[in-house]
Amino acid sequence: MKITVVGTGYVGLVTGTCFAETGVTVTCVDIDSEKINKLKMAQPPIYEPGLETMIRRNAEKGRLFFTTKLEDGLSNCEAVFIAVGTPPLEDGSADLSSIVEVAHEIGQKLKEYVVIVTKSTVPVGTSEVIRQIVQEEIDQRHEEIYFDVASNPEFLKEGDAIDDFLRPERIVIGTDSDDAEDIMRRLYKPFILNQHPILFMDIASAELTKYAANAMLATRISFINEIANLCDILGADINLVRKGIGSDSRIGNKFLYPGIGYGGSCFPKDTKALIRTAEQKGYSPNVIKAVEYTNELQKAILFKKIKEHFNNNISGMTFSVWGLSFKPQTDDTRESPAMVIIRLMLEAGAKVRAYDPAGMPEAKAKLGDRVYFASDPYDAATGADALVLVTEWAEFRLPDWEEISKRVKRMVVFDGRNIYDPLELRRMGFEYYGIGRRLN
Repeated sequence: MKITVVGTGYVGLVTGTCFAETGVTVTCVDIDSEKINKLKMAQPPIYEPGLETMIRRNAEKGRLFFTTKLEDGLSNCEAVFIAVGTPPLEDGSADLSSIVEVAHEIGQKLKEYVVIVTKSTVPVGTSEVIRQIVQEEIDQRHEEIYFDVASNPEFLKEGDAIDDFLRPERIVIGTDSDDAEDIMRRLYKPFILNQHPILFMDIASAELTKYAANAMLATRISFINEIANLCDILGADINLVRKGIGSDSRIGNKFLYPGIGYGGSCFPKDTKALIRTAEQKGYSPNVIKAVEYTNELQKAILFKKIKEHFNNNISGMTFSVWGLSFKPQTDDTRESPAMVIIRLMLEAGAKVRAYDPAGMPEAKAKLGDRVYFASDPYDAATGADALVLVTEWAEFRLPDWEEISKRVKRMVVFDGRNIYDPLELRRMGFEYYGIGRRLN
């Protein structure tokens, strides 16, 4: 089979590379010539474990190509995946300008049947917008070219995207055409040999499924964070409460880990877009609006604990921040709680020494020279009035606390992900603050 993927961002690049891994011939298209040139040298613009090796392997085997010209991938192509960005507008709705632009170009250059697949996360009704735009472009050329549209939302976790794509929990496809269903079924056949379910449904349901899934996961995160905040007030331990409710088979234990809020490119953007979509139809999604509101408050919860510990005055103090990306195994700092906490510290007159295994280049572009970017965690801890753990990278889990005690100015730890043992740290002379942890 031969397919084309338009957009070489996170979703498009992982999608194209993983399809090539199964033997499909894939052409990846992007208007950014610099990005394409780097991809031809197997230099991906994103950090994702295993991706660079997989790109190089499939390019060398002649299954993966990169170009700036859409027409290069349309000849004998069975499916065109649209995987361009849909960032949030000021009102929270998804910016579909890139989707619209791609649809116009497909309509202008399409010469034979193809199924146009929306891989980007888009509001319900976007596939019909694409269909209308492509058809109008074909009509203006006075030609008759049959095509189909389909929705195939992605469910990739940054840091585990390759494994998620190659071994999916489920594959969701929305279509209204037998021809499109046949192509999509053949394309995904390698992924369902191990009984992974492929769910065919109408297009609107597929488009909504992506938003609903992320909204549900975001809801669980905001819920457990609120319970953790209650634990702080009532003297309970969130780890015990989490185990107690997670053992209920109706609830389960996934996404019940308290912390300082969710970030990244999906949950914040998708909850806002779903809220906006509902409101445009005259409906107020109160639960999802509360989820978003709670999450924004939670991002500042650790800063609040820091200020309270230092009597609401941290001006002139130095803080060591471990972790800048919104989660481990990615360099993505979009909507990261770390960015919120650091900006609040800087506004309060504090100094910040930060370290992250992958996220520092992106964070440096946003924060500039206002922050000292350290060479390692211990460099970041040097001279700090407190150590603030924000992102639970593996290398932060078992640090040399004796070495840290020699470097810091004050032995205070603010654990935003509850990865440390409070009693162990207290025995070593550290003051410890977590999220909903009982310390006695």
